[in-house]
Parts: sequence; C-alpha cells; structure tokens
Amino acid sequence: MDHVPAETFDRLERFYDAVPRDAAHPEAYGALVLFVRDGAGWPFYARPRRDADRPPSLADINDVRARQRELGLPEAFEWVHETTPDLLAVARSAGLSVLEAPLMVLDPAALPDPGALTDVPVRLLDPAAPDFAAQVAVRRAVAAVGFGAAGTAPGHVGPTERDAAVAELDLAAVEEEGSRIGDGRRLSAIAATPADGALASGMAMRVDDVAEIAGVATLPVARRRGLGAAVTATLAHALLAAGTELVFLSAGSEEIARVYVRVGFRRVGTACIAEPAALLT
Repeated sequence: MDHVPAETFDRLERFYDAVPRDAAHPEAYGALVLFVRDGAGWPFYARPRRDADRPPSLADINDVRARQRELGLPEAFEWVHETTPDLLAVARSAGLSVLEAPLMVLDPAALPDPGALTDVPVRLLDPAAPDFAAQVAVRRAVAAVGFGAAGTAPGHVGPTERDAAVAELDLAAVEEEGSRIGDGRRLSAIAATPADGALASGMAMRVDDVAEIAGVATLPVARRRGLGAAVTATLAHALLAAGTELVFLSAGSEEIARVYVRVGFRRVGTACIAEPAALLT
C-alpha cells in the first residue's frame, strides 16, 4: 500500500461530504450524518460527520438505521477506514456486513492512452447529442447487467440482456445528468462497437479539484478485452484535462483492483461499505 499524506484523506473527506449536498439534505445522528435525497433518485448513504469530536457509536448507527427504515431507504454506511478506524468494529457489532474495498488514487504519470488498452472505441456522453437520453439509459443498463454478474470472469450475458434492462428515464433524470455533465460535476463514458452497441460504461463525479471514478462495468460477454480499463483511462484523461488534481476510486475486490493498477491507480487505503448482512452475501 502506497504512503500518502494525511492531507489527501482530508480532501477525500471533503469530497464525500460535498457530493450529496446538492441533491440531499443532511440529518445528524451523533457522530454520523445521513444524507436524505430531495426528490427522486438514487438514495445516499450515512457516513461520519466531518465536525464530530468522537467516533460514531453503536447508538448512532442504530438511530440512523431506524431513520433509514422509517424513510424506506437502504441501511447503508460508507467511510474511509484510515480516517475513522474505530467504526469497522462498531458496524460489525451492529450486525452489519462490511465490504473492505481497496481505495486507490491515480498516479497521472502512469496513466496510459486508452487506445493502448483495447481496440473498442470509448466516448464521453454529450448532453447536446440528439440521442443523449437514450445513451444515458444504455449506460445505466450496462452498469445494471455488469454489476449483476460480479467479478471479472467472462460469461454469456451480453447485448440481449442489456437491451432488456434499458428503462425509459423521466425527463428530470435526463436533465440532471445533462446539467451535471455540462457544468463539469459529472462525466459519463461508454465503450461500444457498431455491431454490438455499448459493452462497457462508467462515470465520474467531480467536486472542485477532486473526482471519483465509479460505476465502471462491462457486460460479461465482453470481459477480458480491456474495456473497463479503457473506460477508466478515458474518464481519468478527461478529468485531468479539466484541471482535476486528485482522481480516486474504490475497487470492489482485490481482483478488480488489479485492473485499475494497469491504468495507473495505486492503493492508499480502504473504503468501507456497510449494509445488513443479507445484502452483501
């Protein structure tokens, strides 16, 4: 694991705290804060409060979970282990399963050209394109199918299953995606061929000079062709070109982390994601 200055973790904490705030309101429960989305959309998590003067307690977790159940939200918690090390044991004592995901930061000097990783073209979604709404829907469908078949092993699931997973998006969701891409807060990418359409996708969220690459997924039928790495590299190049100084991601496993090492990412810590046991098994 590479050594990083404490200031890097401070920047990550500011990012994690800032990302939900333009679409959700915070509710404090002891040393935790729960972000409750305003309106429709993907639900947010609870995480340690940046201004807390003590580690989160079992009572804090129980209070947040009760509120999440009241609102019909997933009982989800996220944090960086190096910043809040005591929370791992507390979360497990609450009966939560914790995914310990490799937390990785990009070394820009080691970032390859996406074209060196695959022969499949990767493009960024453009809100001005006439098919933007359709492409957003396809990106989400690729992610749903890809994450539905965890790991990096090839399989038979492909374009047919992707097409079946495409859902029509409401106007608000398309406008939100377009607005955030337009002002630089988000990037979306798709790797596609004329014959098969979209085979891999990913996105990035940006706050000031820090960005997280997330949701990188490949259809099982197209795995082991460098598509996930190329999508990641394309997003990273675009982020650096836009002036982003710190680009990071969380890998779902050590196996997946090895893909990101090829793109110039180095492990610096552990991102913890806690949910009820049945959801992570």
